[in-house]
Amino acid sequence: MGDAKASDRARQLHGYYFEDLALGMRATFSKTLTEADVRAFAAISGDNNPLHLDPEFAATTRVGGAILHGMLTASLISTLVGTRLPGPGGLYMSQELKFLAPVRVGATVHAEATVIELCPEKQRTRLKTLCTVEGEPVVAGEAWVWVPARDSAADGL
Repeated sequence: MGDAKASDRARQLHGYYFEDLALGMRATFSKTLTEADVRAFAAISGDNNPLHLDPEFAATTRVGGAILHGMLTASLISTLVGTRLPGPGGLYMSQELKFLAPVRVGATVHAEATVIELCPEKQRTRLKTLCTVEGEPVVAGEAWVWVPARDSAADGL
């Protein structure tokens, strides 16, 4: 009985199946990143670079003030993959990133992912990924994600 309950729960939580995907599908997620987010990310990652944590030090650098960790900004792409496109059940396989501009504390980052390729033989999709602040690109790249097929859902894959 426990297996049936777990299987029902998995179906309720599941995101898109491979068969549900189509070229051009898009998902977005936005978040305003705060000083508390930066400090929490530094604590979790161990990246205590004063460029992110010490405004006086950061003011003396080429970016002219404290900035978010690039990977904190890019982590919003992971939010999209894990919760929206394809969502729960998909496995993030790789991510290429280009950091295009610094992001300041208090900025609202808009992340988006768009399906640009489908590989049915491997149940993989390639996503164009982009983060913007006030319409300006700050992180761009591509991701590969494995997406379960609908018929594999019964197997718990």
